[in-house]
Amino acid sequence: MNEAKDLIAKLLQERSCLKQDVYAKVKETFGDLKDVLNDTVQDLENRFDDKDKRLEFYFKDKGEFEAEIKIACDVLIFHMHTNVFQFDRNHSVWNSSYLKDNELNGYVGVINVYNFLADSFKFNRMHDHGYMIARIFVNHEGHFMVQGKRQLGYLYNDFINSVVDKTQLEKIVESALIYTIGFDLYTPPYQDVQQVTV
Repeated sequence: MNEAKDLIAKLLQERSCLKQDVYAKVKETFGDLKDVLNDTVQDLENRFDDKDKRLEFYFKDKGEFEAEIKIACDVLIFHMHTNVFQFDRNHSVWNSSYLKDNELNGYVGVINVYNFLADSFKFNRMHDHGYMIARIFVNHEGHFMVQGKRQLGYLYNDFINSVVDKTQLEKIVESALIYTIGFDLYTPPYQDVQQVTV
């Protein structure tokens, strides 16, 4: 019985305490990310203030775990997941000495980035889809990587050597905006839209 209790205490110390450390680091990172988002929106507003009044920009702090920015006709939602995850055992990060030497480095928090059309919110189009364009993974030591679309998928994938800070977050936000602004809608095939409901 004592051996089982010792094992439980050891697992709590290793895993549960570590997960609290990861959560604290991701929450700190998310706070920094909100600052970066606010600064980015203010900078863009200033650049376009006298040029074109049709372009709308805003930053909204939606609480502890969510932030929203509008850049012209797009809305980006940044959402911090409240749980801690471990990288899948088939993920390439497990081939690194950083995780082989300490598998606890493979526990991460996640910040998801979704892109929506601003009109979906404006006109309350509840069946419109948003698209995940990135996931930011951060561990207890602040090491991070990003999975995502285009440049988001390959510029920020050095988990072993990259440590998150406001400069890195600014680069990630800029990459997300470049991808979002460059993403165009295509007309759906005629046969997919030839029927509508009342």
